[in-house]
Amino acid sequence: MRSVLAQTPRASRWRTPIIAALLGVTVTVGLTGPVNAGKATYLDPDASVSTRVADLLKRMTVAEKAGQLQQIAVTRLQGDCFWSGGELRDSCLKEVLADQHAGSILSGGGMPPPNNTPRDWAELTNAIQRYAIEHSRLRIPIVYGVDAVHGHNNVLGATMFPHQIGLGATWDRELVEDVGRSTQRAVAATGTTWNFSPVADLARDHRWGRYYETFAEDPLLAGALSAASVEGQQDRSSGTPVAATVKHFAGYSEPSNGHDRVPADVSMRYLQDTLLPPYQQGVAAGALTVMVNSGAVNGIPAHASKHLLTDVLRRQWKFDGLVVSDWNDVRSLQTAYHVAADYPRAIAKAVNAGVDMTMLPPDDRGFHASLLTAIEKGLISRARLDQAAGRVLTLKFRLGLVDQPYVDPEQADDVVLGADKALARRAAAESTVLLRNQEGALPLGGSAKKILVTGPSADSMPNQLGGWSIGWQGVPDGVTVPGTTVAEGLKTGAPDGTTVNHVADPDRAVVEAKDSDVAIVVVGEKPGSEGPADSPRPVLAAGQQALVKALNATGTPVVEVVVAGRPLVLGDAAEPDALLMAWLPGTEGGGAVADILYGRTNPSGRLPVSWPKALGNDPLHYQQLPGTNGGPESSYHAAYAFGAGLSYTTYTTGTPTLSRDAVGPRGTLKVSVPVANTGQRDGDLVVPVYAAQPTSSVLAPPKRLVGFARARLDAGERKTAHIDVPVWLLAVTGGDVDGAGPRRVAPGSYQIVVGDEKASFMVR
Repeated sequence: MRSVLAQTPRASRWRTPIIAALLGVTVTVGLTGPVNAGKATYLDPDASVSTRVADLLKRMTVAEKAGQLQQIAVTRLQGDCFWSGGELRDSCLKEVLADQHAGSILSGGGMPPPNNTPRDWAELTNAIQRYAIEHSRLRIPIVYGVDAVHGHNNVLGATMFPHQIGLGATWDRELVEDVGRSTQRAVAATGTTWNFSPVADLARDHRWGRYYETFAEDPLLAGALSAASVEGQQDRSSGTPVAATVKHFAGYSEPSNGHDRVPADVSMRYLQDTLLPPYQQGVAAGALTVMVNSGAVNGIPAHASKHLLTDVLRRQWKFDGLVVSDWNDVRSLQTAYHVAADYPRAIAKAVNAGVDMTMLPPDDRGFHASLLTAIEKGLISRARLDQAAGRVLTLKFRLGLVDQPYVDPEQADDVVLGADKALARRAAAESTVLLRNQEGALPLGGSAKKILVTGPSADSMPNQLGGWSIGWQGVPDGVTVPGTTVAEGLKTGAPDGTTVNHVADPDRAVVEAKDSDVAIVVVGEKPGSEGPADSPRPVLAAGQQALVKALNATGTPVVEVVVAGRPLVLGDAAEPDALLMAWLPGTEGGGAVADILYGRTNPSGRLPVSWPKALGNDPLHYQQLPGTNGGPESSYHAAYAFGAGLSYTTYTTGTPTLSRDAVGPRGTLKVSVPVANTGQRDGDLVVPVYAAQPTSSVLAPPKRLVGFARARLDAGERKTAHIDVPVWLLAVTGGDVDGAGPRRVAPGSYQIVVGDEKASFMVR
């Protein structure tokens, strides 16, 4: 989802008469017990959630139920009740919460409270919550949503982790779960208990502006890490539940021309076998909510697709949570897609397809009335209204909001500010991928006493953070985010006797490189998100290519660090002495990159996507199907393949052994892989396990990932990695070009592939 507002925090604290009144007893009521008291069943904390929801629905009017179906941007409660932001305003609160009974409020990217501290967030959500409860006949709380997509990234001073594409490069489920758990603690402390994360879309087109928000190009890797994120965010061990959101369901990352929100046309086979599985893994992990794809798939807007939202999500996958629209997408059924003649009919299409709550921008004043019109005209049944409102209420009960709706502002700063920096640094280090290392240029040895660091991203925290960082498009002008840039990390982490000289001017840097022992050049992209971040030519900028080329020409060893949300065609910058992909590594990324360069951390990241060799080959992914064209670049053609990554040590993997040589379609194959660290440094080895099908009536990719593991190996150590492979991962949609056959595992011969080694088995 998105916002077009990027506010700059103000120095003075914000307090107005209405805020003071609303916050007057926050701690007393919020911390001593439930706000509500009485004999109504829905107020009984010992009753089951389903019983409480049914009782509450019986007491609600149609208008109150309809209000639960809308989620409204917080700026509609502030200032001019439009886009201005600022102080909460009584007339705005009354319209949204008292008159329209809104079920949810959200802060999109760039919608923080004016001073943007964790305490201010907690006080803002408490104030809105208190108004909603005290102006609700039945004292129904709101649920507050936020895009905390790499930590609590809207909050100044919060630790920001690598974006999902970087976490994908770790191939580390436990790490992703830990990051989710850290995010959960931070958002819960500020009262924003609904998080619009993780993204389960696939990264297969480098032109797409949201490429960096995904985990991987592979459905198994993307799905496994999406599930880990859900499990971390929804871990109740902290005592404060948070709802994760699997998004954007489904096929959002397949726009036909690479531009965000452009319709996708894909075969039913590709949709079912490749695009849907990552979302399914996130749902199976227990995600409480799902967000819908803004685009259209095969001629049907996803928000109007009963097949996706009801047949697949509810009936096939048994999802029992809440489905929320993306930003303004229900209105788009009328205004952009023209599949509805007016707003009431657009709402009816979405609700009847399976959308339970609609996310609204602050300029939408018509949803509540139009929804009531649709109900009055019989376009939406009372039963469907109760079902949707009931799902919203169920989420609130599951999150404990009816019994304990407030948070403690006194604790928010302590929980959020600077939290989990060590975890963020570890995540950034694990995500960093070493792709090229000629003649052992890295790690930097003792002879590198004079280090030059240059490039546009060497000392730029906004570039290092990317989009969705304080603002929707990245860090707003004039805002300073605490953290460590690459230049700072190199300086503070330099060994004794080593000097690090940061030179911003490219011409001067080339001159000074001649008198340096090594030149580190940090290149990449400017921050952005969604449509503004689309890149029809995903190539490193000409000026940056020229800088790397000129540095190479000096004869000084050149280490190129790429800070970007996607692999870029490097052109003249493709052959430095060493090449490191740091992605968008977050606030602690500078220290992590320095750890890799100085050799304190052994790089273990592996590409979760394919790195393009040339422009014009998108979409690009390792599962591209073979054809009969023998021309150059007609098949899989990458500068660095999916799974690529070097280390400062050496590893070997042996021939995989299988628990059985024949297995049924519902069985599990246990794969054992001998692994060894044959070098002189400790390190982590990623072990991908692929399956291949030598003969198939439906075109099969040369190989597909069916499992993976990370193995920690000391220098000289040998182990056996054990990976379970559920045979159902081999299922494909049968039939002819119509994809009308059942999705099943075809019997026959298969192979397990690890590195260059194979083992065969049969599916009965």
